[in-house]
Amino acid sequence: MTDPDEAPPPDEASPGDGTSPPGGGDEPDEEPRRYPSTIGGALYLVVLAVTAAGVVVAGIGPWRTGLRVVAGALVAAALLRLALRTRDAGMLAVRHRAFDAALLLALGGAIVFLTSSIPDQPL
Repeated sequence: MTDPDEAPPPDEASPGDGTSPPGGGDEPDEEPRRYPSTIGGALYLVVLAVTAAGVVVAGIGPWRTGLRVVAGALVAAALLRLALRTRDAGMLAVRHRAFDAALLLALGGAIVFLTSSIPDQPL
């Protein structure tokens, strides 16, 4: 006869009968969630803020300067993606490291090229 306070073995416990915690119960207590949960998540928010600032500058001030700020944010994001491990990159990591960095560098470079190649327009 078994002790009534003892939980039945895992193969005898049915799911949802309240005898075993969700997830198997073998995992240690998780530490409280930090926001953002990775350094890459915090850096992503910084890149997003700089990009938004560049868009605002482009909208209300010299548009070339604003777009250069946006391009700088994209290039910085590419360098951060290369520097951070995948598990620490947060939302900067979408695909493979090289693909993410190449795409961000290409977009940043294209913005710089286009802003420098558009001739000044008379007012």
